[in-house]
Amino acid sequence: MAKVKEKARGDKKMIIEAFTEMAKERNIDRDLLQGILEETLSQLIRKKYGADSNFEIVVNMDKGDIEIYLMKEIVEEVVNEQTEISLEEAIKKSGEQLEIGDEFIEEITLDNIGENFGRRLITLASQGLNQRIRDIEKENIYNEYIDRVGEILVGEVYQIRRNDILVMHNKVELRLPREEQIPNETYKGKKNQTIKALLKEVRRGGSGGVPELILSRASDEFLAKLFEVEIPEIYDGIIVIKAIARDPGERSKVAVMSTDERVDPVGACVGMKGIRIHSIVRELNNENIDLIEYSDNPKVFIAKALLPAKIKEISISEETRTATVVVSEDQVPLAIGKNGQNVRLASKLTGYSITLIKEGGEDIELVEFKEELGLALYQELKSLGIETAREFLEYNIGKLLNVKGMTKDILIEMRSIILAEFDEEESQEMLDKIKNYENQEDNATNYEEENPEDDKEDEIIIDFE
Repeated sequence: MAKVKEKARGDKKMIIEAFTEMAKERNIDRDLLQGILEETLSQLIRKKYGADSNFEIVVNMDKGDIEIYLMKEIVEEVVNEQTEISLEEAIKKSGEQLEIGDEFIEEITLDNIGENFGRRLITLASQGLNQRIRDIEKENIYNEYIDRVGEILVGEVYQIRRNDILVMHNKVELRLPREEQIPNETYKGKKNQTIKALLKEVRRGGSGGVPELILSRASDEFLAKLFEVEIPEIYDGIIVIKAIARDPGERSKVAVMSTDERVDPVGACVGMKGIRIHSIVRELNNENIDLIEYSDNPKVFIAKALLPAKIKEISISEETRTATVVVSEDQVPLAIGKNGQNVRLASKLTGYSITLIKEGGEDIELVEFKEELGLALYQELKSLGIETAREFLEYNIGKLLNVKGMTKDILIEMRSIILAEFDEEESQEMLDKIKNYENQEDNATNYEEENPEDDKEDEIIIDFE
């Protein structure tokens, strides 16, 4: 049996130290990194000495040492150079007395790795090693954050883009898309400042294969988590959030319920002098938050959800999940809210489709026809003080036709749509009135152009002679 040549250590210790530091910086298990190193060296040796070559690699991360041995059988005539060596060559390389049939062991040194393996093989091995490490990093990031979905993370704003904000958290990049940002919340000048957001989603296959970590400040879940952080009774389960309806940055309705009769759910959430709820409001860019005590009685719950409006009467259908709510005329604006916000949030909070009726007759808020009207025309009508469908139907035809963007065809069509909601039909008299209105106005204009003197008073001549 041949003796092993004395080990040449050289830079092998430096290689181990570099890998140990890499494992620490990139949060990679050291044993796993050792396995990757051994695998990379194995590929390097097979490419240099052949796929059938017989070798052994010993990596000692603790001692900072790498040992590689290439083993061949000493034969009289070499048939396979990958596994065999001639007696003459074995003696020449080892300087020892050997015999045919012995095993020749040659140490492959890493002290002059470039000379032994060549620049091309070293480059390929290095690229493969780096790719494996990057793959492990990506998998580690995914595994770390997939279990944290639904948590609030505190990171640092490090790049502000047109549609995204990039946040750094523990040296990992997270993204806050525009649709998950609170509208009108400016991030200008906030670079390097801390930001709170909910980890909403972890997606595989982002840019370069790195997991995409999506943050949110606009989601209902973010608001719920803020309540859990700021209000101990919610964290402990004494108070339960039953439902949330939210227009991020503007207004939210939160339904809460107490599991302990001694605890007032709304009062506990507000806190002494409003300190608890105010901290949440500040975090949400001064978003208004309506706290509502949950009730199992749908009528009671809907009435509370429509606050600050006072309700006259509520009739519901459990099967269709619809509710018809009667309010007095002076309460209609409060019930509807700005751009229909109050009734819309109340519907979302309760899970019922709410139809508002003005006391004394059925009515529907105009915002329900916003899509058919178009935003510009809807806003023009709102500026006239038209809040409901009935008010639109009863408004002066001439003034409506003078509204920017309104035509007689649009007016006829909108009246038809609205009347269909009330199961009513348009009268022929009203149709004629609309169709002829502009014609009369045009005729009057043409007459004035043709007879400009008609507007003058008739001259009266008196002869005193």
